[in-house]
Amino acid sequence: MTRILDGRAVIDGVDLVVPPGARVGLIGENGAGKSTLLRLLAGVDAPDGGTIEVPAPVGYLPQEVAVHGSAPVASLIEDARAPLRALERRLEAAASALAAGTDPSAGDEYAAALADAEAAELWSWESRRDALLDGFGLAAVPLSTPLGEVSGGQRSRIALLALLLARPATLLLDEPSNHLDDAAVALLVRELRAWPGPVLFASHDRAFLDEVATELVDLDPSRRRATGENGGGMATRYGGGFSDYLVERALERERWEARAELERREERRLREAASSGARALVGRAPRAPRDNDKFIVHFKGARRDAATRRRLRDAEQRLAAFERDRVDAPPAALTFAGIPRGTVAPADQRLVSLDEVSVDGRLAPVSLALAGNDRLLVTGANGAGKSTLISVLAGELAPAAGRRHTRRGLRVATLAQDVRFADLGATPRALYERAAGARRAETVPLVGLGLVAPRDIDRPVGMLSVGQQRRLALALVIAKPPHVFLLDEPTNHLSLQLAGELEEALGTYPGAVVVASHDRWLRSRWEGRVLRL
Repeated sequence: MTRILDGRAVIDGVDLVVPPGARVGLIGENGAGKSTLLRLLAGVDAPDGGTIEVPAPVGYLPQEVAVHGSAPVASLIEDARAPLRALERRLEAAASALAAGTDPSAGDEYAAALADAEAAELWSWESRRDALLDGFGLAAVPLSTPLGEVSGGQRSRIALLALLLARPATLLLDEPSNHLDDAAVALLVRELRAWPGPVLFASHDRAFLDEVATELVDLDPSRRRATGENGGGMATRYGGGFSDYLVERALERERWEARAELERREERRLREAASSGARALVGRAPRAPRDNDKFIVHFKGARRDAATRRRLRDAEQRLAAFERDRVDAPPAALTFAGIPRGTVAPADQRLVSLDEVSVDGRLAPVSLALAGNDRLLVTGANGAGKSTLISVLAGELAPAAGRRHTRRGLRVATLAQDVRFADLGATPRALYERAAGARRAETVPLVGLGLVAPRDIDRPVGMLSVGQQRRLALALVIAKPPHVFLLDEPTNHLSLQLAGELEEALGTYPGAVVVASHDRWLRSRWEGRVLRL
């Protein structure tokens, strides 16, 4: 498959086969083409080249679910039941034909319809619906609620629930665990492990990849000029889950670096050979011949020059062939360069405190205090109030009860869970200069943070992927480091590599850090305080 967007081959000659029962995870940097690939397979977009064969029906979950705002929650769930109702009618028709005894093929058709009904778990639909509603934390949401009145996370969970109920032959999922708590993720893991058809999903959830994937496909753009191990292709397959991938990827990079180093030495040797040959031709100082050796000097000199020219020509040809066929050195990864130190709060000074703060229906009473170097992880199930607590700490939401105290001159900044830019036509460069100021944007350039690729600096933000927009939002926050840095689900939509680098960089942040997260990989490695709501 090939897909060209804005003159760039986002998907470049990808060959991919996912057999029944396989669960293939798509990974790669933001903008590498994971969502584009899923849209092609789902039939949302058409490829610019190549062919696609997908077992129907296809169930597709995009990152952001678009629904009719006035339609009730029940409509999305009932739409999932439509294929099963068709199967019911098919089974009834086959049973009637079999009872009539006039169609010799009626027995085979009835057997086939019965097998399909059992595979689709036709008779347990209502119990499965109730179990999924409960497992995804949706049992308390009235089915009559308009979809426009539920949160984005709830819409995503409702859409995922509907897909699982519909039992399509093929599942295509884009970041399916983003809005799920531990119990919901465990339920989804069980569902996918038992799924009989092919499953292809894009995810940045490292623990989820480890638990679900039977293999991973890395769409790292650098694979287009990668080592001969992949034949120069774009997609690289790895057996096993995320832990297996980390080991193999590290070994692969070692081999790549070793080969690049050998070729760098060979290139230097060929250049030195070509350079020395050229010096031999132009730098030789001929001595004046005597009368009795004029002929022999001329003859030997001509032979020597001819041999030097041959060696020079041979070295130049070998150098040209080498430069044409050599493997590029591994490109430097788009890394998070660390948070620039612009302001440092005293480590022992209280910055903000909450005293029995609560928000009706959203946050139970909570008290906490943050000092200059505090690291606090906030965990809890969906609806426990993690995002609400972040909003109260930021001063964006007034509590219904209790008090919030802050130090004078305190600066707080938030990396929100759902990033929205008001001006979709603005470029990352313009937004960064606006947030940081011209002088700081010059001393701490946006590209230097390693969060936005150089090719994206002057693209409208509306043309960036969800993950790329989130990276830009992070850059805008750290353009001027606040005393208190609040991060709501910071690893959502970030690449696997960047998520790890961000977690490491936060350890040296020059202020207080509060992270609200359900990321199990992050939580298992957290070394600061933990508040469970």
